[in-house]
Amino acid sequence: MFGVLVLKLRKWTGWFFLLAMLGSAVPAMAQDGQVQDAAIDAAFATFERALPDLAATEFGVDVGAYRAALGLQRFQSAKWGGSVSVEIRRQAEASSGCARFVAFVRVPPQDGVVPLVLCPKFFTEGTDELRALTILHEMVHVVAGPDECQAMAFAARVQQAATGAFTPVDAYWRASNCVKSAYRLPD
Repeated sequence: MFGVLVLKLRKWTGWFFLLAMLGSAVPAMAQDGQVQDAAIDAAFATFERALPDLAATEFGVDVGAYRAALGLQRFQSAKWGGSVSVEIRRQAEASSGCARFVAFVRVPPQDGVVPLVLCPKFFTEGTDELRALTILHEMVHVVAGPDECQAMAFAARVQQAATGAFTPVDAYWRASNCVKSAYRLPD
């Protein structure tokens, strides 16, 4: 009888521990969702402010397709051929691509979907402005492909058109050897 009582207590203690863990995870997941939504909203607002100053194509990026992707809508892709959508995914652990990046995309699309993966660092480091810049940058990859220099130049162009300034990316620009690329940062 005593052994059964201990087993039941262990079972309840385990359930209590599990519920406590889940209870603490729910606010964190909700908070991550709020951070994600705020970053996407801020990126979209920045893009909308820049839109009147952008051509139909900037740095090889179809601006209409980019706007649709940034709004999490399906878009027609000349780059990928056909209808494509972006799917935001949150990765809980800092493994694979998240070991090195704050966010990344997996291209080319699989079954018409490009996953945009947000890593733990996206939610724990940096400012809201850097999160929005990350979204602006990664959406270039969603629409136009993996070229880092293209993504940096386009995101800087959007920031410059929207605010009159852009976030300095000099170290990353040099590390990606963008000086030798076809792309330029705004003056």
